Amino acid sequence: MKTAIMQPYFLPYLGYFQLISAADVFVVYDTVQYTKKGWINRNRMLRNGTDTKFSIPLKKDSDFLDISERCLSDTFDPVKLCNQIKGAYGKAPEFKTTMPLIEKIALYKSSSLFDFAHNSIRQCCDYLNITTPIRISSEVEGGVSNLHNTDRVIDICHRLGATGYINPPGGRGLYKPDIFQGEELKLQFIQPRMSDYPQFGAAFVPALSILDVMMFNSKEYIASTLLGEYDLAD
Repeated sequence: MKTAIMQPYFLPYLGYFQLISAADVFVVYDTVQYTKKGWINRNRMLRNGTDTKFSIPLKKDSDFLDISERCLSDTFDPVKLCNQIKGAYGKAPEFKTTMPLIEKIALYKSSSLFDFAHNSIRQCCDYLNITTPIRISSEVEGGVSNLHNTDRVIDICHRLGATGYINPPGGRGLYKPDIFQGEELKLQFIQPRMSDYPQFGAAFVPALSILDVMMFNSKEYIASTLLGEYDLAD
């Protein structure tokens, strides 16, 4: 049984969902420190042929709080965000099918950053028929963990009874196969292929939010083809 563990991101890119699909159990970190310059509450969409950032504003608070302790700002306007997305993708081939999902995600009633991002992931998985069970790290660990980095990953794997761990390619510099082998865990890295798809006939812009993928591709094609376009390597 293979597991994967990641921070939650709001409407993450296709590779995130490929990782979920590749795992038998997917764990989302909630009790891990929020990274201000990361992609937890921001992403990129296509607008006028170029990538444009969009973000979910947060209440001002300590930079040392966990993701589960951060809250959305009172200034966040989900209708405004939806209007921005409508303006960017109103003529996309799958707009009428995808936009109701995006509105449902944006209008989700929670002030918690973790809940808001976590819900966006679950809603997209349901839409794309990804059936991998998604667990929350604090529930698996029985509360806040005192472990970090490799030790924490291995502990979660053992708690779940996993025999393997899958990580994005950026983890090659962080995780050592021999350490995992010593814990009877097979370490693998996923490499998304990111095939081009038509984007209004302009030059392809890769690795945008999953909302871009869903606006230009049917959910059936994403599920049957794009989600499986990755390689696993030791």
